[in-house]
Amino acid sequence: MSHVKVTRKDSIVDDVEQMQQHVARRAYELFEQRGSAPGGPWADWFAAEREIVRRPAIELREEHGAYLVSASVAGIAPEDVHVEVTPEDVVIKEETERIHASKDGRVHQSEFRTGRIFRSVHFPGAIDAASVQAEYRNGVLTVKAPIAPPIRAARRQPQVA
Repeated sequence: MSHVKVTRKDSIVDDVEQMQQHVARRAYELFEQRGSAPGGPWADWFAAEREIVRRPAIELREEHGAYLVSASVAGIAPEDVHVEVTPEDVVIKEETERIHASKDGRVHQSEFRTGRIFRSVHFPGAIDAASVQAEYRNGVLTVKAPIAPPIRAARRQPQVA
C-alpha cells in the first residue's frame, strides 16, 4: 500500500475549466480536419474527450463518518497520481505518456495511450479537507474524506430593553 499526496484547494473550478479548454481546442482541430463542414459539433467534442481524458470508474460511499472514494487507476505509479480536495470535492488527476522505444522490439498492437486521467467527485456533504487521506493499492486509489461536523449558528441572546 502506498500513500498518495493530497493537496488542499479552495476550488476545483480552474481545474475543470482548464480541462474543458483543452478538450475544446482538440474538438476544434477535429472540426477543421472535417473541412469545417457544419454539423457534428457534439461528435467532435466527444471524440476529443475520448482522446484526451480517461475517466476512471469510481465508487463513492459513506462509512463510519467519512466519504470513501475508490477509483480504478491500474497501471499508474502511485507517485504520479495527484489528489486535490476542497471542502466539497475531490479531483483525481494524472498525466500519462506512453512511448515505445525501438530497442523494445516491434509493437504489433497496443491499446496503451498517452492521455490524462481527470475525475472530479462532488461529495454529498461538507468534508474536513485538512484530514483527507489517500492510499493506492492493487490499482485502486482510495480517498478517505472525514465528514465535517455540522456548523451550528450562534444563538442570539434576547436583548432586554
